[in-house]
Amino acid sequence: MIELRHITAGYGGEMILSDLSLSCPDGQVTVLCGPNGCGKSTVIKVVSRFLEPAHGEVLLDGKNVRNIGVREFAQSAAVMPQMRGSANITAHSLVLHGRFPYLGYPRRYSRTDKKIVREAMERTGTWEFASKPVSSLSGGERQKVYLAMCLAQDTRVLLLDEPTTYLDIEYQLELMQLIRQLAGENRTVLMVLHDLNLAMTCADQMIVMEKGQIRLSGKPEEIYESGVIERVFHVKAEQVRTPDGGSRYFLTL
Repeated sequence: MIELRHITAGYGGEMILSDLSLSCPDGQVTVLCGPNGCGKSTVIKVVSRFLEPAHGEVLLDGKNVRNIGVREFAQSAAVMPQMRGSANITAHSLVLHGRFPYLGYPRRYSRTDKKIVREAMERTGTWEFASKPVSSLSGGERQKVYLAMCLAQDTRVLLLDEPTTYLDIEYQLELMQLIRQLAGENRTVLMVLHDLNLAMTCADQMIVMEKGQIRLSGKPEEIYESGVIERVFHVKAEQVRTPDGGSRYFLTL
């Protein structure tokens, strides 16, 4: 489980998050959503230790992340940030980087490492271009390679900032299915999504943010019924029941 307790954080003295607390249970997909600039990516940076909070603490399974060593943390949590460079190496080589937390020095990949990497690439549909330079791939292909690297890291926690960027609708839906499967393997997933339709379809827990604070958290249906979508995003949300007893949500102006 991930817990944030009374987090205040920002950049250059300007605070983006203000006294923010939340928890992400094991085996669930928690989705952060909100308008641009509300602090969603800042939450991911704080949890992943890329940004030190001014106040508050982050706990991983009850342990303050400040007290977890770099290697141990990398074996516990994999991070897919929003902004990534285009590495001048093959896709296979990049995914191998996910095994770094488990290697000694000098780095020598074992048969097990290579097996885990191949499985991660097959699971994300990237094995077919394993030998291609990352820089030659499309934005969507590159996105899937970075996700494969996270899977190769073989952690219980996944921190994903806008993982559907550059993906067309087919691959967005495939990715959501994969993320649901990963949560079903008792992983903890904390993810930022701009697409509210995707968020309300795949989330176990949605956290709606505005101006660095949480306006409401709960199950998608609870979020829908609260009216917070209309208040924060200034759009109308409509619910449609599906034959299997589930729900789909549609947004209109």
